[in-house]
Amino acid sequence: MFDGKKILITGGTGSLGQALTKRLLNYDVDAIRVFSRNENEQVKMSSKLKDPRLRFLIGDIRDNNRLERALEDVDVVFHAAALKHVPIIEYNPFEAVQTNILGSQNVINASLKEDVETCVCIGTDKAVSPLNTYGATKLLMEKLFITASNYLNPERHKTKFLAVRYGNVLGSNGSIIPKISEQIKSGNKITITDPKMTRFNITMNEALDLIERATKNGNGGEVFIPKLEAYKLSDLKDAVCDIFNKNVEEEIISVRPGEKFHEVLLNLDELRNTVESDMDYILYNDPTKNTNNYPITTLKEQYSSDNVKLIERDRIKEIILNEKILELN
Repeated sequence: MFDGKKILITGGTGSLGQALTKRLLNYDVDAIRVFSRNENEQVKMSSKLKDPRLRFLIGDIRDNNRLERALEDVDVVFHAAALKHVPIIEYNPFEAVQTNILGSQNVINASLKEDVETCVCIGTDKAVSPLNTYGATKLLMEKLFITASNYLNPERHKTKFLAVRYGNVLGSNGSIIPKISEQIKSGNKITITDPKMTRFNITMNEALDLIERATKNGNGGEVFIPKLEAYKLSDLKDAVCDIFNKNVEEEIISVRPGEKFHEVLLNLDELRNTVESDMDYILYNDPTKNTNNYPITTLKEQYSSDNVKLIERDRIKEIILNEKILELN
């Protein structure tokens, strides 16, 4: 699927970007261009991976000219660059608009100009019925991608635009496991918004598998959403404490502004345009593009983390250890 391809990853020095780069190096790719603003992370990444197929490009997706240069002769684009920290974005909303919306349109424009084969954007559950600015900007990013080819002549433009949508990856930068781990190591109380709050369970490897499936199976104009289990925050906290063999006092800090009690990956209104495969739900902007003839979803209520199977403490602990998410020292 990726053999012989030139690939560019925007936001390539982030958690997902680095993991995706490592995964793609397992293929016989021609080159991977890591596009980001973070020169320090690029230096670290280059030193750690030491692969001649890697190219490190300093750039910002707000800069259309730089993107066009970066995308020359590229076959596949994975768009992972975004401003994502909710409190910061709430204070600086137009900065998020410029990066997450206008920057994403720049990625689309450059992909069309350079005749890229496939362009996949990395979405989020926050885009579903958004409560905050981050979610609203990511919803618009998703809409830009899945409608990008609506008015194009397919004989002139071959680019397929796709999206994937999932929640916080277990153990990724800014997620709850690194936060709990740091609080345990420093001897502080563990702060929990609400023990009954639920979150979808997705590991980095599962996120990468989803991206690969979407790239392989997508025709353009779809959003791929994985079928997942979920967990309660209280069980996640207990699992991490078990791994550290610590019994740490917790402090309930309540739900923060713009935060949902349960994650939602498909709302009720989206279900009528949603089909499903064995592993994913697939949301179509235009249902006539379902040329794979996937059946209409059997979901009768919104796909949220309180409506799926909940995994318990021991299983969470097993996943964290198997995925090597925690640094115990």
